[in-house]
Amino acid sequence: MATQAARGEGRVSPVFLALVAIMAVSIWAVWTDFSASPGFAVFLFVVSAWIVSLCLHEYAHARTALHGGDITIGAKGYLTLNPLKYTHALLSIVLPVIFVIMGGIGLPGGAVFIERHRIRGRWKHSLVSAAGPLTNLVFAAVVCAPFWLGALDGVPDNFRYALAFLALLEVSATLLNLLPVPGLDGYGVIEPWLSAKVRRQLEPFAPFGLLAVFGFLWIPEVNHVFFDAVDAILRSLGVTEWDTYWGQQLFRFWQGTPDVPPLDSLGLG
Repeated sequence: MATQAARGEGRVSPVFLALVAIMAVSIWAVWTDFSASPGFAVFLFVVSAWIVSLCLHEYAHARTALHGGDITIGAKGYLTLNPLKYTHALLSIVLPVIFVIMGGIGLPGGAVFIERHRIRGRWKHSLVSAAGPLTNLVFAAVVCAPFWLGALDGVPDNFRYALAFLALLEVSATLLNLLPVPGLDGYGVIEPWLSAKVRRQLEPFAPFGLLAVFGFLWIPEVNHVFFDAVDAILRSLGVTEWDTYWGQQLFRFWQGTPDVPPLDSLGLG
């Protein structure tokens, strides 16, 4: 019975499989230009892929915590990749999607509840926190690979732009989540190395860290500096501002279908 329970704890959830299926269908719709609204197909692809990456982000936290000593992870359903099992589905899924729609910002969510007292060693605690943003980093590398490998010849323009916008979200999520702000994973990485006094002083700010970062990003000067850094990283990976701009314009299908100049006419294809 215990073995069967353990297998159930690690079985991939139908909810996650449904998200992957939606992503696959939307990729096909963007690629073939099947949808009557190309922007809606791009929107569906980016949002579904973004949610899949959030699920993998939280799974990485959970799996690392399990190997670090928190044996309660499986019973909580965190290893099934089911976003509905998260402690705060609103913070983990809903708010990040809203942030993407509002400002094209890959703001990370959270979280899975980890019983930290079961984990011994500061390095293990840091690794548990780092596992999430490292997953976003890997996801970003995979999405950017066709650009820096020069493998986009013959790829439909709209699919290229959708990939570019998704890459922007993943890179921005990685950078934001690594900020040493209470409530974000970057702070979780350094927290075990801080004194008990400092940790107690910063603990009350943890519930507001995510919203504070989002608020700062609405300051034009801060926003420009941050996205200049994101653009610099993307350019080094072969993703241009042209690509991400039109990806975001297509994503905002509710504003109408943009008149995107064909790449061939610009010599950028």
